[in-house]
Amino acid sequence: MKQVHVAVGVVCRNDTFFVCKRSVEQHQGGKWEFPGGKVEAHESVEEALTRELMEEIGIQLSSSENLIEIAHDYGDKRVLLSVLIVDAFTGEPYGKEGQDSQWVDLSGLASLDFPEANQAIIQALVERAQS
Repeated sequence: MKQVHVAVGVVCRNDTFFVCKRSVEQHQGGKWEFPGGKVEAHESVEEALTRELMEEIGIQLSSSENLIEIAHDYGDKRVLLSVLIVDAFTGEPYGKEGQDSQWVDLSGLASLDFPEANQAIIQALVERAQS
């Protein structure tokens, strides 16, 4: 089974995080996610994330830093998530593809239904906040 490499952006501002709901047609559809998408063969993770953030939520990435890398097997799909904290950007994020989106604080993330692989992202954010 092929592994899909995904660049994930944890877009944050004032201790809140921007999340979007996956369309029901997508893998893990109807669940909340941090924005991002597939890293194409010719792209770096940051290049892919820059492209995906503009396409999905209409912001221009100014800077980012690595948070965590997660390999997860869903049974029907394997993913490698390269997760970056995005705390500098221009524009105001919104669901550019018509998807539901919202700003949520750290405690609010726990109440949302995320794909299983995203639980490690939330845990890394909790640990980062505690350090």
